[in-house]
Amino acid sequence: LIPIWWRWYYWLSPVAWTLYGLITSQVGDLVSPIAVPGQGTTTVKQFLNDSLGYKESFLGAVAGVHVAFVVLFLGIFAFAIRHLNFQK
Repeated sequence: LIPIWWRWYYWLSPVAWTLYGLITSQVGDLVSPIAVPGQGTTTVKQFLNDSLGYKESFLGAVAGVHVAFVVLFLGIFAFAIRHLNFQK
């Protein structure tokens, strides 16, 4: 898994937030039983919580972070277009 000193980078990655949102929104509410090797039978929702730490209640925060990433990258783009000119 991720070493403890790299966990901050995981939470800064838009890809990590996207995967969290996709997995949780698509299968995070399923209560169908699944067989997990070495653990017996559990639900999909419980498996995601136990193995990956994904919680369906966190989807609002994931959407907010996605909006924040869009605003951040829009601001960086606007600054770069306005202030960086390589034709001089």
